[in-house]
Amino acid sequence: MMIRLTAVSACALLTLAACGRDDRPAAGAPATEAPAAMTPAVEAPAATPAADPNILTAEGLGAARIGMSKADLIAAWGDRANPNAVGGAEPEVCDQFHPARAPQGVNVMIQDGKLTRITLMRDARIKTDRGFGLGDTAMAVKQAYGGSIFAEPHKYQAAPAEDLLAWSKGGSTNYVTDPSARGVRYEIGTDGKVMAIHAGGPSIQLVEGCS
Repeated sequence: MMIRLTAVSACALLTLAACGRDDRPAAGAPATEAPAAMTPAVEAPAATPAADPNILTAEGLGAARIGMSKADLIAAWGDRANPNAVGGAEPEVCDQFHPARAPQGVNVMIQDGKLTRITLMRDARIKTDRGFGLGDTAMAVKQAYGGSIFAEPHKYQAAPAEDLLAWSKGGSTNYVTDPSARGVRYEIGTDGKVMAIHAGGPSIQLVEGCS
């Protein structure tokens, strides 16, 4: 009987000791916190780089973009530098002019109120995105473009004068009418050198102004 009471007393003491134990962290000890939920980082969309104002592409030159309205073009480059110049027989349908704030030697074509072509001529110093400008040779242009360019006889000048067309979108060896097509035409003179460059939509195929 005495042994049983002693065992019960011992159990009671152990239970009291366990109940009296303080499991809280000691003062000054760092508290253990549950890990915070990881939120995936959201990357900001990359900004679209501004078009280079010194490089002509099939899509445009600087702020002048093929397909933009005449009003937007004028806002970017100004109205015609020579108000008395006539750029077409029916200017409300097709007009050509040099905007007041456009680079020298740069003319634009407006058809039905939209910019459809940009032309480098005379004293233009602008280069295409392939690095070509007025005075470069037809041979150099052909070598750079390879099979993506095709040649046509020049309408008014004898060979080696020719037209070299390179379509970047929607083009073909036939006459292109798709308004979404984009390309560049190098007009080659009788000296075998580039004398004009036209970039934009199907209107780059026009060889006599608006016709």
